[in-house]
Amino acid sequence: MIPSAVVHLSVDELVTRAAAMAVPGRRRILGLTGAPGAGKSTVAAQIVERLGPDLAVLVPMDGFHLSNAVLHQLGRRDRKGAHDTFDDGGYRALLGRLHGSSGEFEAVVYAPEFRRDLEESVGSAIPVPASVPLVVTEGNYILLQRGHWPAARALVDEVWFLRPPESVRRQRLAARHVAYGKSVDEARAWAAGSDQLNAELIDSTSAGADLVVEVVDGSRSE
Repeated sequence: MIPSAVVHLSVDELVTRAAAMAVPGRRRILGLTGAPGAGKSTVAAQIVERLGPDLAVLVPMDGFHLSNAVLHQLGRRDRKGAHDTFDDGGYRALLGRLHGSSGEFEAVVYAPEFRRDLEESVGSAIPVPASVPLVVTEGNYILLQRGHWPAARALVDEVWFLRPPESVRRQRLAARHVAYGKSVDEARAWAAGSDQLNAELIDSTSAGADLVVEVVDGSRSE
């Protein structure tokens, strides 16, 4: 499906769409993607919180960041966040377990979590019981057509691409870098450098989404 235009939806409307996917007795996976600063983690967390733990759980792609030690060995530490700084095969394997692609559901699957205070991933930090019908996953490269990403996307039932106004996205991104310890100048440089290259690559994948959305206040949609 190739979306013809950006759709304007409120968080309430996105929650309603997600709720329709959360059918007890059937596991489905909803993916949220978009460029850095698009609001993926915020919207995903709001959806999961509103649906509640019996219906939804959040499993971010960020848990598959390669460790800083590995990135140093590979010479990629200064590009952390690029598509080749993730364990895409591990992410695909986890989605397979969560989706029950083997024909069986494990009682509990444990997913990794990225800790920004450590700048590292922590394994087996997010329990996903088999009884929870909806897994919400969010990350930059769900729609990327290289490596293991296409196989991962095939396990995701719906993908929503978040596309806020570019000025808003950049402001959010710089503010996030400052909040996690960078100076204002460092934050601006990172957002305009590595982050911008990633953003351009990610934006080029939006045609593979089921929905391209700008999240708005209120209930206006078009």
